[in-house]
Amino acid sequence: MPSPEEILIQERKEKLKNWIEAKGSPYFQKFSPDTTIENIKREFLHLKEGEKSGVKVAVTGRVIAQRVHGKATFLDLRDGTDKIQLYGRLDRLKENYKLLSKLIDIGDIIGARGEVFKTRTGELTVELEEFTLLAKSFHPLPEKWHGLQDVELRYRKRWLDLIVNPRTREILLTRAKVTRTIRDFLDSRGFVEVETPIMQPVPGGATARPFLTYHNALGRNFYLRIAPELYLKKLVVGGVERVYELSKNFRNEGIDRFHNPEFTMLEVYQAYADYIDIMNLAQKIICEVTKKVKGSLKINYNGKEIDLSPPWNKLTFKDALEKIGNIKVNIEDEKELREVAKECEINVEELSKSQILEHLLDKKVVPYLIQPTIIYDYPYETAPLAKRKKENPSLVERFELFVGGWELANAYSELNDPIEQKERFERFANKELMDRDFLESLEYGMPPTGGLGIGIDRLIMLLTNSSSIREVILFPQLKPREDKP
Repeated sequence: MPSPEEILIQERKEKLKNWIEAKGSPYFQKFSPDTTIENIKREFLHLKEGEKSGVKVAVTGRVIAQRVHGKATFLDLRDGTDKIQLYGRLDRLKENYKLLSKLIDIGDIIGARGEVFKTRTGELTVELEEFTLLAKSFHPLPEKWHGLQDVELRYRKRWLDLIVNPRTREILLTRAKVTRTIRDFLDSRGFVEVETPIMQPVPGGATARPFLTYHNALGRNFYLRIAPELYLKKLVVGGVERVYELSKNFRNEGIDRFHNPEFTMLEVYQAYADYIDIMNLAQKIICEVTKKVKGSLKINYNGKEIDLSPPWNKLTFKDALEKIGNIKVNIEDEKELREVAKECEINVEELSKSQILEHLLDKKVVPYLIQPTIIYDYPYETAPLAKRKKENPSLVERFELFVGGWELANAYSELNDPIEQKERFERFANKELMDRDFLESLEYGMPPTGGLGIGIDRLIMLLTNSSSIREVILFPQLKPREDKP
């Protein structure tokens, strides 16, 4: 026996058949709107209750509500900007009224033309003179008042999520505004946007497990990039002194509320700058974006007010462990470090010294960094591509920005000594995956440079008060459903 939904789908297909018999296939129709619903609402806001405008408009969109009252039918139509009420009556539409009341369903996409007026209850409305079906929706939309509640279904069927959940559309528009603002900000300061390879013969620029693929024509393995860093620094060597990329990166690792295998990063490099200059740049970028998107530097995230107004809090790595994590340890003494980590219930068996340091920070410090906080001067082992501090070579000129209890940005003064960089690669990296082209480029001379990486998805999470990265990525990676082939 067919399910209620299957019966409804069949009924809608039958309505499509009836429409085709009466008017022809909607899929061959062309209907061009002459305005948007947002513009209509703005232009005719002045109308008084019961007043007609004398102006006819052509609009298109999806039917999201329907009320049939005998000889009159009301529809709510939504386009990409807003929604408006349509009003059709038998004495005006004549023989076409039956098509409106009997064959049009919630979810259908239609074109409509008519006069704008305001009802006696004060609702701006278009009185239909003509309309046409442009696409039939076979599937019913989720119930109006409850919407699409199944979170996983929302991610799997994002098109449906966008139709019924206005917040999802708001996040999409916020993301577009954020990336546009970043581009405008950097372009106005002489930075050049570039594109670097996604398929790379050697994965570099970060410590992460890459995705592996094979190129048949070249007969060799390639990796999806884990970061664009080394390519961008090659451009700095070539004389592109201010450069950035909004890049898609790929890491073959776990999935959680802050991580997706495919994600977006902003990476920026500025010649003749160091990590102090980049601190200021990061602060300006994030404040500019926040003001444009939110209208204020004070935002709410996870029930807490966060104030992004400068200056931000700053702590050294060592001070952060001591003052926030209550951990007093000689970070240069690996044996002592391992003992302290065990006391903090960190399994150190397969961890390197740098990994232990990062775990201690993540567990004992980061969750408490709600207000914007910069942790700087990291132990040398944690950043193979960062320049050592002249005053203390056991540390590197690196900082990370934390907001809301998680990392938002990572930056450092770039190591531009080719001899030391090769030694670092040999000590900390897989020698088989060493980017020798990058090392050769450094041998031509790279100016002192500051680099910055900002997690765009995490920034959108912060600005939209989203608890999961999957909320802000339109099509996140998910495990396959077991109940469907």
